[in-house]
Amino acid sequence: MPPAANELPQPVRLAADGEQTAARRMFVIVNPYATTVSDRLRSLVVHALRGRYEVLAVDTERRDHATELAREAVADRYDAVVAFGGDGTVNEAANGLAGSETALFPLPGGRANVYCRMLGISPDVVDATAHLLALADDWRPRRVDLGRVNDRHFLFSSGLGLDASVVKVVDAHPRAKARLGEWYYTWAAMRTFAGQYMTDAPRLRATLGETTVDGVTVIVQNGDPYTYFGDTPVRMGAGATLDGGDLAGVVLRRANPVDVPSIAARALRSPEGVTGHRRVHGYRGLRSLRVESADGRPLPLQVDGDYIGDVNEALFRCVPEALTVVR
Repeated sequence: MPPAANELPQPVRLAADGEQTAARRMFVIVNPYATTVSDRLRSLVVHALRGRYEVLAVDTERRDHATELAREAVADRYDAVVAFGGDGTVNEAANGLAGSETALFPLPGGRANVYCRMLGISPDVVDATAHLLALADDWRPRRVDLGRVNDRHFLFSSGLGLDASVVKVVDAHPRAKARLGEWYYTWAAMRTFAGQYMTDAPRLRATLGETTVDGVTVIVQNGDPYTYFGDTPVRMGAGATLDGGDLAGVVLRRANPVDVPSIAARALRSPEGVTGHRRVHGYRGLRSLRVESADGRPLPLQVDGDYIGDVNEALFRCVPEALTVVR
């Protein structure tokens, strides 16, 4: 008997022996406020995915909601969580999935979509959706590392100091962030540097194994690059990979306008990032490191491009094979 008019046939997949089996269950977490997400695009993506998967789609309603939804997906034994939004949405979902067998697929809905690119997923949502549909017949989950700072996981980067201060400014103006993108980050960086870090930068001390380095900014990477400026990768530290089992990054020793042009040029052009600059201390191959305030002032902290608060101390570590992904 054919399905009723208001019913849709359930998607199926072919097993290795050619038998039809139930489609994989997919929990789609949508950030409706992400830069490139719209109601129409959401409907098109979900409709397309329902051709190959059993899909439940839920919109986020508040900060950290994606973490809660991802944990529900784990508890309900979903095969995968699709995080449809920017890197902040993907970070929240990863925090809910860490340590589980439920796989993560980041669907690009932000501007930079750094984690998508790191996994080899197109930053174009149409191409990424087509790729996810093709994975229904070539499902190969893999384990990758996560970084962790205090009680928060991060996918590819975290920072204390100038970069976090810039992110704090940008996050406070979401409309300008969505409209101007990387140019708004540039403006915020110049304003923050000139208005605070050039004259009265908070001081920090980083303990890197047996080495202690004083500075004004620490960047910790679980992967490469640090971010993107348009389609150009921005590299700070060197040596971090998503499955390498360790962290890499840099400590900016001081904030001086004379050094800014050469640091920016290295970040945009050098495969080694800014690690060779005379005002920068580069490190790699660390399983953990500790950063603390050196002058008593709290330090701004960001993870994967989202400001999450001020801290007096931050303990970073790599958590090997903490996350399952499909790509």
